[in-house]
Amino acid sequence: MGDIAVVGIDCAFPGAAGVQAYWDLLMRGGDGIGPVPAQRWEARDFPAVSGSGGFIDDADVFDSDFFSVTPREAAAMDPHHRLLLPCAWRALEDSGRAPGDLAGTETGVFIGVMGGEWGRLTMSDLARVTPLLGAGSSAGMAANRISYHFNFTGPSLAVDTACSSSLVAVHLAAGSLLTGECDTALAGGVNVVLSPSLGMVYGQLGLAASDGRCKPFSADADGIGRSDGVGLVVLRRLDDALADGQRIYAVLRGSAVNQDGRSNGVIAPNRWSQQRVLNSAYRRAGVTPDRVAFVEAHGTGTVLGDAIECAALGAVHGIPRETPCAVGSVKGNLGHTEGAAGIAGLIKTVLALHHRIVPASLYADRENPQLRLGERGMRLLKSPMRLPRGESLAGVSSFGMGGTNAHAVLGSAPRIPVAAGARTGAARDAVGVFTVSGDTPEALRRNLAAQADAVARRPRGGAAALCRSSNRIKTGLPYRFAAPVRDTDELVAELRRAAAPQDAAGSGGRPWGRPVVAFLFTGQGSEYPGMTAGLHRDSPAYRRHLAEADEALAAHLGTSVRELILSGDERVHRPEFAQPALFAVGYALARTLTSLGITPAAVLGHSLGEYAAAVTAGALSLDEAARLVVRRGALMGELPADGGMIAAATGPDELAELLAGEPGTVVAALNGPADTVLSGPLEALERIGRELTGRGVRVKRLPVSHAFHSPLMAPAAAGLRTEPVRCGPPTVPVASTRHGRMLRHDLMDAGYWADQIEEPVLMDTALGALVADVAPTHLIEIGPRGTLLQIAARGGRAAAAEFLHPAPGAEATGKELAATVAALYRGGLDPLWEELYAPEHRVVEALSPYVFSSAQRHWDRQAFVHSAQPQPQPAPPQAAGPVAVPAVTDPPVAEPPGAGTGAHSDDPVLLAVVQAVTEVGGYPPERVVREARFYEDLGFDSVMIMQLKNQVEARLPRVGEVSVQQMLPALRSVGSLAAFLDDMLLARSA
Repeated sequence: MGDIAVVGIDCAFPGAAGVQAYWDLLMRGGDGIGPVPAQRWEARDFPAVSGSGGFIDDADVFDSDFFSVTPREAAAMDPHHRLLLPCAWRALEDSGRAPGDLAGTETGVFIGVMGGEWGRLTMSDLARVTPLLGAGSSAGMAANRISYHFNFTGPSLAVDTACSSSLVAVHLAAGSLLTGECDTALAGGVNVVLSPSLGMVYGQLGLAASDGRCKPFSADADGIGRSDGVGLVVLRRLDDALADGQRIYAVLRGSAVNQDGRSNGVIAPNRWSQQRVLNSAYRRAGVTPDRVAFVEAHGTGTVLGDAIECAALGAVHGIPRETPCAVGSVKGNLGHTEGAAGIAGLIKTVLALHHRIVPASLYADRENPQLRLGERGMRLLKSPMRLPRGESLAGVSSFGMGGTNAHAVLGSAPRIPVAAGARTGAARDAVGVFTVSGDTPEALRRNLAAQADAVARRPRGGAAALCRSSNRIKTGLPYRFAAPVRDTDELVAELRRAAAPQDAAGSGGRPWGRPVVAFLFTGQGSEYPGMTAGLHRDSPAYRRHLAEADEALAAHLGTSVRELILSGDERVHRPEFAQPALFAVGYALARTLTSLGITPAAVLGHSLGEYAAAVTAGALSLDEAARLVVRRGALMGELPADGGMIAAATGPDELAELLAGEPGTVVAALNGPADTVLSGPLEALERIGRELTGRGVRVKRLPVSHAFHSPLMAPAAAGLRTEPVRCGPPTVPVASTRHGRMLRHDLMDAGYWADQIEEPVLMDTALGALVADVAPTHLIEIGPRGTLLQIAARGGRAAAAEFLHPAPGAEATGKELAATVAALYRGGLDPLWEELYAPEHRVVEALSPYVFSSAQRHWDRQAFVHSAQPQPQPAPPQAAGPVAVPAVTDPPVAEPPGAGTGAHSDDPVLLAVVQAVTEVGGYPPERVVREARFYEDLGFDSVMIMQLKNQVEARLPRVGEVSVQQMLPALRSVGSLAAFLDDMLLARSA
């Protein structure tokens, strides 16, 4: 049998709500046994059943809104189903994946569940049977609901082999993975003690513990105590898990299932079959029993069951070995979780292998001598047992009442070497983006607070690996939070700030689409020695792409522009070096962003910036642009440095008279309505500057070496005009600052680049064309210093856009790049997060699981039932009191409380639709707003749509009969359905 990795876990058991709580319970030797909650049944009414057992706290809590389940359907659902859905979500998160990433995949779901108690309790009154109860009470739906809500298309099945159900489910899941039927599998089981009926059966068979506690292998063992439990593991083929870098808790080496056949009775255990299933599992795992360090036994604490199991274990493990095989049973801590018993034992074993310590077995202090464990090569664990270095092996047994036996062999996870550099100072100081998402603003705040508390409990240190894990796990829900951080202290502070009720950022906002991004490439004048050095230090992606540009430029420049940039060389101000250096920075920044999944809808370059913009748009190759930029810089560097440029806060019309008096001085750039750049001889610019200052116009001299975009550039333009240029039409729209319009199919040929040298930069009209064409939500400046975003802000051309700059100046580091990615994620982008992190940070870190809302409870409640007629009352019981069962019906048409008044009272059609939705879904009327979507927000399905149709026809008789086919296009929202029905009324009235 091939190896299967356990990569994710979630569980809830009595006294242990979550994986860490479960491990803590085991390690401290605690138990989760307590009195029967009155919610289940009145213990005094059933004296034949113990008044104690293992019960999950808040088993009635279910966040139905999260899973888009209507209140009425939630009330009709089997509690087993309600426990499984959040457990599945958290287990998938624990595997290092956002659950939504698996939607549409052939992920398998294998669920062990015993019996159908909910169905017996709810479906026995035929007068109250509804479609929702029919679907809600099916044991098979336990797996199918997970597949449906998560959109998994792989095998989906529920397994009932009584107490061995969940371990058999794991066995089947492993087989499905090994045959290639699925690539990921959820496997486990669930049990909820809904009534005392099975406890009465155990009592009549002499198998029930008087105090409701299982005492496995103890001299005090007197039977079974029943308990709740839910547990799921995420399984993958070991090679796949290793290739994807997932955390591996343990490895399933092999498993086997068999049957007792015809034995002493259908519910009597069979020693020989138990021996055979052990030997079969070891054979399939390729191990011998002497290598197994410990066995998590079935261990129910019944006298006969313990004796038979120990005899079978001894026959297999009682062989020469260095130390006896340790044995224990988690049922001493939890009780017998029946359909979830196998997964309870398997999770305990997986955690023991992961932590390399086996918890003691409760009640081991009074070992039953009649079991002769020592003689049989075994020992009951009276204290925790540390596992030695290297691989450790363990077995897990689970035996069904009807004779279906299962045994699994697990091994410790393979050691994975720590990536080089993971413990260096640079690794600790690296920046990342921590992400959290929720299905509502309140859920986002709740989970921000939970993450803050969890991170605060960790040792202080770097946060990059935590951030990377959050990007993989916590990004799939509508309301988004993201913050760039370096260390855990900073992270905790950001999380707590955002979780605070008064902080607007905490709600995160819900993006309704993807951001529309435009890149603005800065031109000459923004260069400085050492530009982007901080980003180069922090960002591996930027380092890689700057090296690409450096290599392309070096072939023509004859020196390394990267070394010139990072060394702080003052030559960076000379055109022959400034232009290649700025091109390299622009190219590397743009490529870094696109490698992160930030794709521009359009690009704009200011003067020299058009070269990197052209490469990003696909109009020029990197090599061709590098050759042209080096040639351009060399041609300009040969010109005398006797010119300059000034920026004036006024328009060209106000400058016309001054320019006419200064021949050779021209408008070099029109950046905005009152934002003009002049170029020409220095003396002429000085005179114009003094005159403008005297008129109260702001004037600023620009840090450039030449009079760019002026007649003084004519020799350079002529030299470039003769260059052959290999170019093509852009694949991304270009806002041309040469023409002041969008380029779509135009070629950026030699003539374009020559004209671009001496003609004015039409920034304002180009930006206006870009905004009109693509309506950007975000403008990102691509350059080493902020200039274009300031120009855009002054001109007011893109007032609705958010401005971002990943390298805004000399103090910039990788944090500004991370902040850019964070802002775009909050705006609806799903970045390619891996590019943000160095390889040593691409490891899985444990994060606190998603915290679901606990506000909604569903257990024997009639809050959502609005019946126009009183229901017949059952006759009072003659003996034992009744077990609490839900009352969920589809009542006749009735007015919900308050439905006749309020926000919709002036629109009778909308009011009728709201009342119908309230009736079918069980929602309070205030939840059914005009904008509510039937499928995404209200959780309607095809059955509910049919019921909605009937309710609408009953409430709006003038509409007449409406077919579902007619309604379907209008089922976008409550309001769209009301509008459709309004139109039908008008048409039929006409």
